[in-house]
This record gives sequence, C-alpha cells and structure tokens, in this order.
Amino acid sequence: MAELKLNSNNDYSLAESAEYSDTFTKKLKVFWRRLRKNKLAVMGMFVLIILYSLAIFAPLIAPYSYEGTMDDIFQADRAPSFKSYEEYDMNGELVMWKPNYFGRDEMGRDVFTRCLYAGRISLTVGFVSVGIAVIIGTVWGCIAGYYGGWIDNIMMRIVDALNTIPVFILLITVMAIFKPNIFNIMIVLGLVNWTSIARFVRADFLSLIRRDFAEAAKCIGAKDARIIFRHILPNAMGPIIVSATMGIANAILMESAMSFFGLGVQPPTPSWGNMLTNAQELNTMLLSPWKAFYPGMLIFITVLSFNFFGDGLRDALDPRLKQ
Repeated sequence: MAELKLNSNNDYSLAESAEYSDTFTKKLKVFWRRLRKNKLAVMGMFVLIILYSLAIFAPLIAPYSYEGTMDDIFQADRAPSFKSYEEYDMNGELVMWKPNYFGRDEMGRDVFTRCLYAGRISLTVGFVSVGIAVIIGTVWGCIAGYYGGWIDNIMMRIVDALNTIPVFILLITVMAIFKPNIFNIMIVLGLVNWTSIARFVRADFLSLIRRDFAEAAKCIGAKDARIIFRHILPNAMGPIIVSATMGIANAILMESAMSFFGLGVQPPTPSWGNMLTNAQELNTMLLSPWKAFYPGMLIFITVLSFNFFGDGLRDALDPRLKQ
C-alpha cells in the first residue's frame, strides 16, 4: 500500500513537472512570436549578440596588443587600411604588418584592437552595474510595495531624496574621492541607478498584492518572504527585465562620459570613453578622424541597440504597454 502511495506521489510530481515544462515552452513561443514582430528589436538583439561575441573573443580576433609596443610608435596616426604592408621597425628591419582596419592612434596602437578590448570593459561595466541596481531596486521595491503604509512612505521619500541629487555630479564626486578603476565604477553606477527599478517594482506590487493568488497565499498562512518572492515577484519580472535592458545602455553612456573626463577606466586599459578623450582636439578630428569616429560609433550603435531591444521586450512581455 505504501509502495502504491509512493508511486502515486511520483506520478503526480512527474505530471506537475511536465505540465510546468509545457507551460513554459508555450510562454516562450508566445514571447518569441511577439518579439520577432518588432524588426528593430530583433535587429538590436542580433547586433548585441555580435558585439558581445566580439568582446568575449577579442584576444582571438585582435591582431595586435591593445597596450602597444615600441615598434608601434613608428606607425603613429596611420590611416585605416585593409591590406598588409611592409614597414621598418625600431631596429631598422623591414617587417610585414597586418592590416589596420580602424587605423592607428597617436601612439601607434591599433584602434581596431583597442575598440575590441574597450568593448569588454564598457559592456561588462553596463551588465554588472545594472545587476547591482536590479538587486537593490527589486528588494527595495518589494518591501515598499508589499507592506505599504508608513514603511512605503518612508522608503519612497528616501528614493525621492536620492532622485534630487544630480547623478553625474555625484559620480564625479565619488570617483574623485576613491581610486578610479573598473571595480569602483561598477559599484558606484549600481548604487546610483537603482531608484527607477524600485519605483517600477513598487508600482507592480501595489497592484499585484490585491490579486486573488496573493490573498489566497495569505489565507493559507504563507510567510511574507514566500508570498513576495514565490508568488508576486515572478509576475513583476517583465518591467524589471525591460528596465534592466534600458539601464545597461544608460550605464554604458555614464561610464563612457566618466572615462572621457578621466574619472573612469584609466589608461592604458581602453574603454570607448577614454579613447574619445585622446581624440578630442580639433587637429585630431580633422587630420585623424578615425580615432574618434570608431569608438563613438560603437557607443552609438550599442546604446541604440539596447534601446531597440528594450522596446521590443516591453511589447513582448506586456502587450498592454504597446502604443
């Protein structure tokens, strides 16, 4: 009898697991069907896949060292070319040089190589900093939206106070106090960009907490943490994902701006922002425009792709938001 009961429980668990898997597959198909209707979102997604692939495999793709060598000095300010060429090195020997697809900078470093490695920095900063912001903002919004009342009032007044501080001025102040490096940049960007996510999560919780499934969970005596993270939060993931996608684009812009002003990633490590710093003089813009064009264009393409993809995610995850 006990064996029969055990088998019955196992059959029920397997059936429940199969039903969940089938439901998830159906939801995924519906999501993809909605997303692919937005051609700009699909284009943005594929561009981001390409950019992340180039950044990940930069050591295999890059033809030169991003730090440059003594021999590179003799190739300073060389225009872009797609052909190999012969040139003398510092020892006076004639050597064959690989193509310079994006040209070379004032120190002879290959701009294409530096753009690839800079992409690793900029994309990593965007992804990690938004991850920090999502964790803080989600927890903050969950607590404020679930408990409401005076707890909600106090927590959201803190958010309002933080929103009155100019973000970029705060970033400059903090990075002037602490050593500017990639770790500090990710932490600081994450700590200043969570308030908008907290607002989205709180707004969803205020709506979802009144739904039947939340009331039923309370009636059966489920603990607050279980109701928040098991029942309500999964239904609020759509806006969080969309906000995070948009936030990555914003974080990349902030990191680029900070690096441009010398408060971000420090040379010789390249980022798209500090590459623009070296190309800000008028003579450079006129005589060697490729130094600013390629990193600037990569920032533009990356941010635009994230925005297109974020809009598509918004429409696919919640069609009611589509205008």
